[in-house]
Amino acid sequence: MLDLRRLRVLREFAHRGSIVATAAAMGYTASAISQQLSVLEREAGVALLDRTARSAELTDAGRRLADHAEEILARVEAAEAELSAQSGAPSGRVVVTAFPTAAVAFAPTLARSLGDHPDLTFVLRQTRPGDGIRQVHAGEVDIALVDDWTGRMPEQSPAALTFVPLGRDPLVLVVPPTHDMADPMVPVDLQRLRQEPWMAAPAGEPSRQAVDRLLENVGGALPVPWEFEGLHTILSLVARGIGIAAIPALALAAGNPGVVVRDIPECTLAREVYAVTRAASIRRPSVEVTLRAIYAAARDAARGDP
Repeated sequence: MLDLRRLRVLREFAHRGSIVATAAAMGYTASAISQQLSVLEREAGVALLDRTARSAELTDAGRRLADHAEEILARVEAAEAELSAQSGAPSGRVVVTAFPTAAVAFAPTLARSLGDHPDLTFVLRQTRPGDGIRQVHAGEVDIALVDDWTGRMPEQSPAALTFVPLGRDPLVLVVPPTHDMADPMVPVDLQRLRQEPWMAAPAGEPSRQAVDRLLENVGGALPVPWEFEGLHTILSLVARGIGIAAIPALALAAGNPGVVVRDIPECTLAREVYAVTRAASIRRPSVEVTLRAIYAAARDAARGDP
């Protein structure tokens, strides 16, 4: 009889590609992961891993079983969701992970909405870019709030996941109240702004890549932004008159810290925001009611409601 817990380990190994990475992702030691895979091999009666002194990789049989594990675990979760749906009321623990601006912007509506369900325990965590989808797929969290600047994320992600569109988050210009372009009657002219001190997230972060694309079109010498970790840090510096920035509008949903926001003419740079969950768990009452609350939170944030 194949053990479901060890099938989860095999599935994670298939995605991670190494015992060390699997152990780090699942919170175990490498020796514990290696032992669980060895036990699974005995249960299966075939070699699942081709091991050397320095590495391990799946055999053909291991890859086939990993594919089956993906389907088996999804079916088990779907069965649990169906049984849970018959009970009606949302209960248990639901864990959501989110990129920082969504976590801050959505938290008030989520707290109000989910507070109506006393048997539901809600956990909201912030995560680094790129981790949310992996965590949902691995079963570490129930829902991830993710942003996508490429427009291709749903097509490039595992088929076992469901993407719920929450809206489009455009890039906007923020300037100090004392700046001449704080006046709504003054047109926004990015070429005039190329000598300004620009501020942006560190190189490599998705929002920084969007800012770099924007500044490529400014003309003349390319401004080199000062780098600061955290969009709220950048906003506080702009409010103090230290520089200007282009940020996703959602970063302002939790409250304007004293900056002036201007639309950027002819700018189409924006990110798509999604709630991602496993297709097999979407019928669980706890997941279903949380997705509804997330959708309401995205609507409130787009309208600027606190």
